[in-house]
Amino acid sequence: MLMRLLLLTALLLPLSTFAEELAVAAAADLNFAMKEVAQQYQRDTGNTLKLSFGSSGNFFVQIQNGAPFDLFFSADSSYPEKLAQAGLADPSSLYRYAVGTIVLWVPNGSKLDMKQGINVLLDPSVRKIAIANPAFAPYGRAAEQALKQSGIYDRVKDKLVLGENISQTAQFAETGNADIGIIAESLALAPTMKSSGHYVEVSRELYTPIQQAAIVLASSKKKTAAQQFLSYLQQPAARAILERYGFTLPKS
Repeated sequence: MLMRLLLLTALLLPLSTFAEELAVAAAADLNFAMKEVAQQYQRDTGNTLKLSFGSSGNFFVQIQNGAPFDLFFSADSSYPEKLAQAGLADPSSLYRYAVGTIVLWVPNGSKLDMKQGINVLLDPSVRKIAIANPAFAPYGRAAEQALKQSGIYDRVKDKLVLGENISQTAQFAETGNADIGIIAESLALAPTMKSSGHYVEVSRELYTPIQQAAIVLASSKKKTAAQQFLSYLQQPAARAILERYGFTLPKS
């Protein structure tokens, strides 16, 4: 009888009693998309995400040094793969969740002819070009590769302004600290940037696909909940959010 009473009490307790909070290190290109996913996830499960956004390279170093995250969402799949190889993450949890895209973004008042594509960067009026730092940010490496592949890198390299991550890069372009930015499409589609500017996609032939992946960290004390969130991310509602922010999704 006592056991039945305890079980009934447990079932009647509010969902928040059992809610868990997961600490998530996420690539900056996920800034808006992941916040929407987190809100939906909390509504559906009662669990919450403590989101930290930054460059994938910086998070990689922090995690190697013991940063207390449960999950790592990287804009470069090689970082979580290396963590798994080093025993710092669960290799069975690796999930390639998206492929990112870079775009050229300008504010609405810009007179640049965006139909030129990447060659618009050669326009004499362009004095500063914002890209993410290639040393730490996968989107920065993709931008640099596209510039070199198109044959214009040497002509514009002195105009490059480096953001610590792709979010800061987008801010440089949005605030006028750069005339144009090479940013993630997911940020160009965010409400503020979508209303204050416009963009054209950089030809995907100019850079290696930005393969993105997530993984559960070995140090996490909430591995079950972390894995459940990765499973949640593969469901139609969560996938639809990523698609809306311009991510190409892996097949189920």
